[in-house]
Amino acid sequence: MGEHNNTKEGNELACRHEGQLVPADKKEIAGVINADTCKMLIREAIDSLNYSYTPYSGFKVGAALLSKSLKVYKGCNIENASFTPTNCAERTAFFKAVSEGEKEFMAIAIVGGKNGVLTDYCSPCGVCRQVMMEFCNPKNFLIILAKSEHDYWLYTLEELLPLGFGPSDLEK
Repeated sequence: MGEHNNTKEGNELACRHEGQLVPADKKEIAGVINADTCKMLIREAIDSLNYSYTPYSGFKVGAALLSKSLKVYKGCNIENASFTPTNCAERTAFFKAVSEGEKEFMAIAIVGGKNGVLTDYCSPCGVCRQVMMEFCNPKNFLIILAKSEHDYWLYTLEELLPLGFGPSDLEK
């Protein structure tokens, strides 16, 4: 993965998709979020690491969720001694947003690593993917997995949760 192209042409590109920059005219990749928005979300997710409560694993995760109203909701993981009540950063961000009336979302950036050091991409767990499925269109909700604002991958929820089960399945 190379550095982001900062030329004028580079600024017209959307985020990375599986490590590659995606042209803004590739409509199947969401409502197209540009590289500056991706970087902003990554910075917010990295900032969220500061609030992570991980006395047991030491693995900190931060998330920044972008609503369709363009508000950003940040989340961090919060561990618990009995483990089951532990909450992931992604769900924290979603639950904050929904508790404030938001129910439509465009993208989420996720970062994580031992002691908050970002050495690899941190993908959402299955439970978080299922929560995303509840509120997001899997074909165009973007998931940004990042190690830095210059090193990130972009996926749709459908790519990370193929054959996902959502609210529309209950109507069939």
